[in-house]
Amino acid sequence: MQKTARTVVIHEHGGPEVLKIEDRPLGEPGPGEVRIRHHACGLNFIDVYQRTGLYPLDLPQALGMEAAGVIDAVGEGVTHLEPGQRAAYAASPPGAYCEARVMPAAQVCPLPDGISFDAAAAMMLKGMTVEYLFHRTTPLKRGDTVLFHAAAGGVGLIACQWAKSEGITLIGTAGTDEKCSLAQFNGASHCINYRTENFAERVAQITKGKGVDAVMDSIGSDTFDGSLDSLKPLGMMISFGNASGPVPLIDIGILAKKGSLKITRPTLFTHISDHAVCQAMARRLFNKVEGGEVKIHIDQRFPLDQVAEAHRALEARQTTGSTVLEL
Repeated sequence: MQKTARTVVIHEHGGPEVLKIEDRPLGEPGPGEVRIRHHACGLNFIDVYQRTGLYPLDLPQALGMEAAGVIDAVGEGVTHLEPGQRAAYAASPPGAYCEARVMPAAQVCPLPDGISFDAAAAMMLKGMTVEYLFHRTTPLKRGDTVLFHAAAGGVGLIACQWAKSEGITLIGTAGTDEKCSLAQFNGASHCINYRTENFAERVAQITKGKGVDAVMDSIGSDTFDGSLDSLKPLGMMISFGNASGPVPLIDIGILAKKGSLKITRPTLFTHISDHAVCQAMARRLFNKVEGGEVKIHIDQRFPLDQVAEAHRALEARQTTGSTVLEL
């Protein structure tokens, strides 16, 4: 049995240069754990937040929150997985950037044969994020309208397709005309280039002054005020990321002034902390993909030893769709 696994580790917070590849011991799974050998790992903005210290970690720490591969061994009490089974996950603690690992089994999900390892690694965190945004955060129904920032990114392209499949009008934003075209090709009803247009003003024009039912905002500081201005009275502001930096402190009274708005700051990991909920979310995602309603766009691939370059591309907003690290 392989006794070590190449693993991406940080010993300090900082830029992409702090990402180091080390051989780490690979032991046996204990009760409630599995050992999984990865075929591909996913790249997400949360990895950048953890690397920089925006989300501080105890150091040293392996990075990565999603991957796909084959179960190598299972510990006592694990009943939903078995050795030799294909599997994928988005889960904490971090450590997915590696050849293999021992980890808690509860959030590891059986992977249907019809979904490739690369697609699974690219979609678990992003796809289950879209699942909770559309099904678990605020009631949304056919005919509703949402504003979705970064609509040409990994989460965004899944969201565009998901919204179209459920009869929800999605207004996207992106930073180039090419990215806007990509979002619309994938189901966005409209897409606004935020570098050349005021997105809140365009949303008002598109909705004939009514505003949207919900905003799904992973950008943070740069888009927060305009997002609030895009909501209809009683609308829901869903702030689920900080790509441009954390949202500044706000006077909660502004929500009343702008129409009795609601606001929430959810995370995927709250939702998937319950084993049964996590498995149900993954099944809904798998059904969307296997049914052809959602296609996973992997637009960048890097070998594991080029993980720093992958981080640089993501931070520079040079990517579209999903990025995977291949093993």
